[in-house]
Amino acid sequence: MREITSEEVTQAVENLCISSNCTLNEDVWKALREKLKNEESLVGKEVLEEILENDRMAEEEKLPLCQDTGFTTIFVEMGQEVRVTEGDFYEAINKGVGNGYRKGYLRKSVVKDPLRRKNTGDNTPAWVHIDIVPGNKLKISVMPKGAGSENMSTVKMLSPTEGVQGVKKFVLDWVKERGANACPPLVVGVGIGGTFEGVAKLAKKALLRPIGSKNPEPFYAEMEEELLKEINNLGLGPQGLGGSSTALAVHIETYPCHIASLPLAINLQCHAVRHATIIL
Repeated sequence: MREITSEEVTQAVENLCISSNCTLNEDVWKALREKLKNEESLVGKEVLEEILENDRMAEEEKLPLCQDTGFTTIFVEMGQEVRVTEGDFYEAINKGVGNGYRKGYLRKSVVKDPLRRKNTGDNTPAWVHIDIVPGNKLKISVMPKGAGSENMSTVKMLSPTEGVQGVKKFVLDWVKERGANACPPLVVGVGIGGTFEGVAKLAKKALLRPIGSKNPEPFYAEMEEELLKEINNLGLGPQGLGGSSTALAVHIETYPCHIASLPLAINLQCHAVRHATIIL
């Protein structure tokens, strides 16, 4: 049994909170540059140039990519041969979030109660998803998710009879109606299957995939390509001001579901595709 201390977890989360908020991964840079190269709208080109300049300055100056530094969602893959010692795992994660947001001068955006709205003061608690996997490693992925894109997300319980066309229609209609408000170009996370609560997790976890990656099943990989093409044909463009660069990617994740059910979730991600991962 491999031991990892709670302090190691705290330090890792602290670093990931700062880096994810200030630096884009290379796949995002590449996708944005590609969109700039191919965008035909003059306004769209100008917006993409400003986005890239903003991202460059954020990385150089170690400043947040966006003033909304988000609600911190954390995905954990814990090896079944790992034991966290010297403290509570969840407390270690939240301590890391608090430290990261304080030391990184990141905006604190979490309220303690959804109706009484008092700020917690350190952006905690995080929302933590834990999957137990084989092995003796601990993988932690931090995803700061701003409210602008999060509020443009949804869950829909479709009838199984609606099938592929029902899924595609709902995704396209939703992006057409709400996508401009989520700061495009977007990454569109789509969850299909599972249960009411599980499908939302699928859609959000899909946003962790590298841009340019494909679903391992050809059936869903083809659906991703078809949806991406149709979304970019909507004409919303960068920041909803027109153009062909509405989405950088469509990522679909699936799970088995009940014979009488077809859960569908859409989690939109703005152009600041923020996440960072470490393996301990």
